[in-house]
Amino acid sequence: MGSSPASRGPPPAPAPSFHDYLPGMAEKLGGDGLIGELCKGFRLLMDEDKGVITFDSLKRNAALLGLHGLGDDDLRSMLREGDFDGDGVLSQMEFCVLMFRLSPELMEDAESFLEDALEQELKAFRR
Repeated sequence: MGSSPASRGPPPAPAPSFHDYLPGMAEKLGGDGLIGELCKGFRLLMDEDKGVITFDSLKRNAALLGLHGLGDDDLRSMLREGDFDGDGVLSQMEFCVLMFRLSPELMEDAESFLEDALEQELKAFRR
């Protein structure tokens, strides 16, 4: 007799992905710090010549952000998900918005992060 699915125990927990860490980062770093870290992540993934994330640059650099093991279809899907203007690449703004969208907990706090960022920009502008 083979073992039934119930006797094998619970399925293994999925490996955490990059966006799972965003709420903790946001709490620790605050709005400006989180945006700064997202910008660093963007620069790691972008094509340096084009200044955007392309399929090739994403494929080449995805492991740097813990995204190793994703197939070409997954990477293309990720690009499509964040590509709001339909140009086939991700700008820095599209990347940051995508990261927020992928983290439901952060979406709940997005307004306060936006207010913090705008307040900091306004202070810098007044100087």
